[in-house]
Amino acid sequence: MKQDQFLTVLGRDEALARFETALAAAPVGVETVPLGDSLGRIVARSLSPAIEVPPFDRSTMDGFAVRASDVATASEENPIALKPTGEQIACGRLPRIAIEPGATSVIATGGPIPRGADAVVPVEWTEPAADGTILVRRAVAGGQNVAFAGSDLGRGEVFIRRGTPIGSREIGMMAASGIGEVPVWRRPKVAVVSTGDELVAPGAPLPPAGIYDTNGPIVAATVAENGGEPVILGRVPDDEAALRETLARALESCDMVVLSGGTSKGAGDYTSRLVAELGEPGIVVHGVALKPGKPLCLAVCRGKAVIVLPGFPASAMFTFHEFVVPSLRRLAGLKPRADESVEATVPVRVPSARGRTEYVMVSLAEGDEGEVVAHPVFKGSGSISAFAQADGFVAVDALADHLPAGSDCEVTLFDPDIRLPDLVIAGSHCIGLEPIVDTLSDRGFDVRILALGSTGGLEAARRGECDVAPMHLMDPATGGWNQPFLDDGLELHEGWRRMQGFVHRPDDARFAGFATVAEAVAAALADPSVVMVNRNQGAGTRILIDRLLAGRRPQGWQNQPRSHGAVVVAVARGAADWGMTIEPASRAEGLAFLPYGEEHYDFAIPRSRLDRPAVRAFLDLVADPAMRARLAEIGFRPA
Repeated sequence: MKQDQFLTVLGRDEALARFETALAAAPVGVETVPLGDSLGRIVARSLSPAIEVPPFDRSTMDGFAVRASDVATASEENPIALKPTGEQIACGRLPRIAIEPGATSVIATGGPIPRGADAVVPVEWTEPAADGTILVRRAVAGGQNVAFAGSDLGRGEVFIRRGTPIGSREIGMMAASGIGEVPVWRRPKVAVVSTGDELVAPGAPLPPAGIYDTNGPIVAATVAENGGEPVILGRVPDDEAALRETLARALESCDMVVLSGGTSKGAGDYTSRLVAELGEPGIVVHGVALKPGKPLCLAVCRGKAVIVLPGFPASAMFTFHEFVVPSLRRLAGLKPRADESVEATVPVRVPSARGRTEYVMVSLAEGDEGEVVAHPVFKGSGSISAFAQADGFVAVDALADHLPAGSDCEVTLFDPDIRLPDLVIAGSHCIGLEPIVDTLSDRGFDVRILALGSTGGLEAARRGECDVAPMHLMDPATGGWNQPFLDDGLELHEGWRRMQGFVHRPDDARFAGFATVAEAVAAALADPSVVMVNRNQGAGTRILIDRLLAGRRPQGWQNQPRSHGAVVVAVARGAADWGMTIEPASRAEGLAFLPYGEEHYDFAIPRSRLDRPAVRAFLDLVADPAMRARLAEIGFRPA
């Protein structure tokens, strides 16, 4: 019998390039599954919460809701007496009584913070007095033991990005955000066929000259490990008609077909000829300069991959992982596999409570010298999003009260497949970043966003711990934006303009008729019943607020959430009466917006990182006309 020869024996890189070009693998489709069935699936569309998480300011302790200024001097020797309102605030119950100066309400962990309060005193720091008052024996700072609305997740903030595998952490975030159904990539169906008269199913009696089918189960398991749904069609004998019928059925019903055996030049081998008959372009690789794995056959028929693996298990699995898994993962919407990394440097001081081992979640990045940097994710014990941002954790010894900055640590990874991100964006967060990061992710870049605030991101950039530091800082002396704060190691690239302004509820007559923000702030300061909502230290908006207040600290000054979304929630729901935020954030809650002026949202980039592919791709997208139009739709004016 005349034997078919190998078409051409190719080098590894050329063979892989030919196959991937012919296949052009992409996710096979989207389906929606219930939240409870989404474990292990791949998110097909980036997800944002429809609410702020938490949806209101809430207590993180059992204790008493207070005004921090009332107990600022409290001590064991000189306790402060507060008058109870008589209200006990529990989870699921809205407070009815505001906290006036000198008053307090009992509050449970998770209970909504009442109007007027800006901190919670733990119950163990208090005791009842004989006259019915509550004695507070330790001071608290404004915002202490309070989780502000939106401090965990903000409305419109992407918390699970397209292409993310769903684990228990992601399910927890989706549940907290009220998501009951999840759009996921459909698992590609992969037909698994073993060929040969000698094959026997594992567990069956083994006849003379028979061998157990090893490749079929291994291939099926590897398919499942890489996001596919194996469709096991069993063992096909060396019969041309039976194999032709099996291949036709497999190609019709599945997204990929994988056979093992029948690729060499042995007598009776007709597999490659049958594969070539399945459709165009047909076989693109038959023979690769590998040991093991030379007889590998790769084909694309009617847009679907058909792979014929060598018969020996070692050769079959080597070639499957090397040539097929990358395309299979793309069909499943998965990112490429990554190498594990466990040694890292923690760049900042991490405080810890002496007397107990503390596990600190960290997010990994690459430093200027190629070292692994572990950024602590400081969001508190009740945070759900911290798990999404973290790659693992470091342990602080029970005898230590802190982990020094620059410590070399072993990072325990949540997932051994975690890889260092291609791009780390650390600084002021803006929803305008989301379409840019989505596009970068679609192009294969792994992007990490760390919301550190403008000044925090700037410091990270100076230390060489991030690639891009978004910022919006105005120099009071010159009126210039961002550039005055840079040193020679950083380069500024313009981003977009965001309109900052004064927000209040539309029906609040106290702010009707004002033409300027200065007039509205003056009216707020003149009325002691008006409550403001501030922003956190390091935020560009906080610098603006400090300038408007000129050293004054009105009621609500201690309420300092970390996001624009939390500000608008506080005002919309009556916890505060006014705040400063950007116009797109105010739209979400339908607040009245009094423009103050445009701020410059720009990017400080370490000069040492300008030539990195992910950085160049980021800057190209910022300048891309289509992306600029998308930003304009959101409410930003590109620079």
